Parts: sequence; C-alpha cells; structure tokens
Amino acid sequence: MNKLAESAARVEVCNIGGIDEAEVTLPPGVSVLTGRNATNRTSFLQALMISLGSNRSALKGDADEGSVTLEIGDETYTRTLTRRDGSVVFGGDPYLDDPDLADLFAFLLENNEARRAVARGDDLREIIMRPIDTDQIDAEIETCRRERAELEAEIERLEELERDLPKLETDRRETQAELNSAREELESLRDQLNELDTGVEESCSRKQELEEAFQRVRDARSELEDLEFDLETERSTLAELEAERDGLAETIAEADEPDGNLDRLAGRIDELRRRKRALDDTISELGSVISFNEEMLEGEGLDIDDRVGGDDPTEALTAGGETVCWTCGSEVDTDQIQSTLERLRELRSAKLDERSDVGSEINELTDQQSKIRNKQQELEQAEQHLSEVEAEIETTANRISDLEERIAAKEVAIEDLEAEVEGIDVEDHDEVLELHREANGIELRVGRLENDLAEIDEEIVEHEAAIEDLESLREEREELADRLTDLRTRVDRIEENAVEVFNDHMETVLDILEYDNLDRIWIERRETEVREGRRKLTRTRFDFHIVRSAADGTAYEDTVDHLSESEREVTGLVFALAGYLVHDIHEVVPFVVLDSLEAIDADRIARVVNHFRDHADYLVTALLPEDAAALPEPYAYIENID
Repeated sequence: MNKLAESAARVEVCNIGGIDEAEVTLPPGVSVLTGRNATNRTSFLQALMISLGSNRSALKGDADEGSVTLEIGDETYTRTLTRRDGSVVFGGDPYLDDPDLADLFAFLLENNEARRAVARGDDLREIIMRPIDTDQIDAEIETCRRERAELEAEIERLEELERDLPKLETDRRETQAELNSAREELESLRDQLNELDTGVEESCSRKQELEEAFQRVRDARSELEDLEFDLETERSTLAELEAERDGLAETIAEADEPDGNLDRLAGRIDELRRRKRALDDTISELGSVISFNEEMLEGEGLDIDDRVGGDDPTEALTAGGETVCWTCGSEVDTDQIQSTLERLRELRSAKLDERSDVGSEINELTDQQSKIRNKQQELEQAEQHLSEVEAEIETTANRISDLEERIAAKEVAIEDLEAEVEGIDVEDHDEVLELHREANGIELRVGRLENDLAEIDEEIVEHEAAIEDLESLREEREELADRLTDLRTRVDRIEENAVEVFNDHMETVLDILEYDNLDRIWIERRETEVREGRRKLTRTRFDFHIVRSAADGTAYEDTVDHLSESEREVTGLVFALAGYLVHDIHEVVPFVVLDSLEAIDADRIARVVNHFRDHADYLVTALLPEDAAALPEPYAYIENID
C-alpha cells in the first residue's frame, strides 16, 4: 500500500444522481455500500468517479448545480456540475487530468465498456490497446531507424579505416626501407663527387660556379616533378568528374516527373485530419453519453413519474411509462429514451467505421505525399549537383591547361640550365656532370619519399585516433538496436501480457468460484490479414474461447451466448481487471469501483471481491444486504448515503 492510501478518503456530495447531500468516509481497503435498490449507492459511486475525473454522471433532476469534493491525504479535489443550455458542464480540479484509463478499467459500473465487451462480442484487443499511442511508437521507431543508419554508416567508415591500418603499416615499412636505400645511394654518389673534386686542379670559384649551376638544375627538376604530379592529379579528377556528370545526366533524363500535386495533397490531408479529430471528439462524446444514459436507465436516483406506480424503478422503466429526464428535467417516455439510445449506438458505430476509412485514406495520401516529395528532392539535388559538377569540370580543365603551359615552360628552362652546366669547363667534366645528374635525381626521390612517409605517418595517426571511438559507437549501436527492438515489440508485449494476465486470473477465479461444467475461459492471441483501403495488413486479434464438460466428461467448446449471466459478469470483470493490471492503473488512481454484481450469487460475490481487493488501495463496491452478509467482517460497511 502506498503512503497516500494509508489515509481515509472523505467524499462530500451535493445534488448528484439521486443524492441531495451526503458525506462518506472510505478507509483504505474494501468499503461496501449496502442497501436495497434506489438507495443512492450507484449515485454515490458515480459521484466518487466524478471527483476522480470521470464525466459519467449527472446532476440531480431538480437541481441546476452540484459538486463533489474528495479529501485524501493532504490533498483536496473538487468538481462542479452546472446545468447550462440543456446540458451539464463540468468544472473544478479532479484527481485525474485524463480519466480515460480509469473509465475503462477502474470504474467498473454495470455499463463499463471493458466489462461489457465480452458479452457484446466487442474487439477485445481494441479495448486493451486503446490507451497505447501507436502513432507515437511508430514515430520513435522511425527516429531510431534513422539514428541507427547513421551510426552504421559511421561504424562502417571506421571499420574500413581499421582494415586499412595493416596496409598503411606495410606501406610505411616499405617506404622507410626505400628511403634508407635512396639515402645510402645518395651518400655514395656524394663521396664519389668529393673524390673527383679533390683531384680537380681548378679554382674554388670555378667549383662553386659548377655547384650552383647543378643546384639550379636540381631545383628546376624538383619544380617540374611537382607540376607533373599536380597535372596527373588534375587529369584524374577531371576523369572522375566527367564520369559523375554523365551518370547524373543519365539519371535526370530517366527520372519520371512526380505524379500528383503536393499542395492539393497537403490540403486534402489537413482536411481529413480535421475530420478525424472531429470524429474522435464525436465518438468520445457519444460513448460518454451512451454509457451515462445506460447507467442512469439501469441505475438509481431516477424520479419515476407517480403515474407509473410501484416501488422498483427498474421494474417501472422496464414496464414503460414516464420518467423525469436527468438531463433536461422534463418528463419523457422511457421507450423514447431507449429508442434514442439505440440510434446513438448506431450513430457511434457508423462514426467508428467512418473514422477507420478516414484513417486509411490519410495513410495512403501521406505515403503518396512522401513519395512525391522524395522524388522531387532527389531530382532537385541531382540537378543542383550536376550544375556544380559541370562548373568544377570547367575549373579543372582550366587548371590542366595552365599546368601544361607551365610544364612546357619549365622543360625549356631546364634545357637552358643543363646547357649552362655543360658550358662550364672543368677537369673530368663528363663524369662529374653525370654524377651530379644522378645525385640530383636521387635527391628528388629522397624528398618525395620523405613526403610520402610523413603523409603515411599522419594518416596512421588519424586512423588510430578515429578508431578509438569505434568501440563506443558499437556499444551505442547495440543500445539503439535494443531500443528499436523494444519499441517494435512493445505492442506485442502488451498484447501478450494482457492475454497472459486475463488467462491466469480467469483460471484462478474459475477455480475459486467452482462453476459446474465450466472448465476454462481463455483468450487466444493470433495474427490475421485485414484490408485497409487498398492495402493488406497483418493485424492481431483476440479470439475468445470457452471450454465446458458434457455430462459424460467430454470437453467441448462453447460460445459467449451460452454463458450464464453470472458467468458473463465474472468474465467481464476479469477482463477489466486484466486491463487494470496491464496498464499499471494502480499507479494512476488508487480506487477501483464495483457495482451491479447482483447476477452473481452472494458466496461468489464474496470471492470476487476478495480477489479484487489485492490489486487496489481502495476498493468500493455497492451490494444488496444479503450479498454483503456473505463478506468477511473486517471490511468497512456503509449503510446510509447521507
């Protein structure tokens, strides 16, 4: 029991249902409202529900204003009801901001939707899954998929770097070995030149002139080599750009024009979404109106016209006659109310079908809109990229032309420098000249190898630094994959859990209640194909099964129609309890409200209440005196609602 539920809850009621004024204290645990019919027990339960957030109750027929106050722990919650223009307006500060979950699975009056779902053959899965925002889950899945794709691309890039490292290390070793060899060869040539210089009988100035001339040749050849390398790079770039240009041009030529007008589609989608929101509001309002009026027809606190006669309001309504309308206060025929209710049910069913059709059309148009946008974006990007590539081709071609001119000029300059060297007269001229030329070539190779080695070292350092993030990215990818799996299976897990909880509790309750020849009631979860608009989709459904035993002990499957009223009521209550547990509603609201258990015999009512009491901090139920007598003494009993 949580700390809040250690305190008694005090409820003050004014002009709700059939109650003028009442104050009731509900201790933690089970509270039993005892009394005959028409003693305002259901009216009080509805008032309690109002204070918790529900709108499924009404003003007293002869009152224009009413209120309910709930004090629990250190908190106070007050709701007001005001009759205005023929309808009742709710105000104040309830316990719950959104009562939908509680209305479905905690406020279990006779016409509770989850409780009646089994008997009516409703879509049980739809009721269990109604509180789950599947659109939000789908959006989270799409976000996770995008993040995962980005992570996988980055991981693949880093893994490629990791695979490149051994080759880079090999390249480094080979380049270093080649550099060492070139340096040794250069050193040998320099030794030979020094020996020749020693034997040359010429002035120092002449030797200096020769050395300077050779240095100019070396510098010119180094510049020529750089220009030729740049030219090769630019030509390779040009070839790649031209291939990319041809591919883009072909892609654009083959691209189909998007089929459809985005503005018209957007307008239609907005229109459909407004229509769907309006339908949601209408369906919700119709559901509240239908449930409330069903409860009022079969509940308490109705002012039956004296002309009907009799003491039992339910018998009076069944027999026909007039009653004071709990909404407008005028006298109306009860058959007219029943007829209006039936039309409301038919209208709600039609609205549900219409909402489904609207939703399917929205999905189809949204898919079409997305495809058109993607096609347009791809085409625009391709055209923009083609324009950029063509501009780059022109720029590259200009650079190539400039490099070719500079190379030609440099080659002429080198020829002139070499001619200058050859014109210098020294002893052993030819041998010295050849050695200088050879040394010049090796010096250029040494410089290139040193640059290559520096680039390889830098690339290795960059690879190793990037790879340091690889493990953390892999862990992040695993976490994202787990998150994606969790999102994708969340709906499945909720469905599976709901079926498991219902089947387990149903088995327990049937064992406790000991119905004759009723062996098992269970739900089977299975997938089936359905059509939404033009698409075939896989959907989950809950199939309801009942197994009985014949007189000879043979088991056979029965239908819901053959359940007794008592069996049907118990099954509906257990289904509602399954929803209560699956959605952890005890964390949202500490109350469970039970009413209209008369179809179950007193001994079994006691067992049902005993089963439910373990799942709520406050369990409040209305029982006839003879049914309440079967309950254990420790429960709190409230006989007069005043």
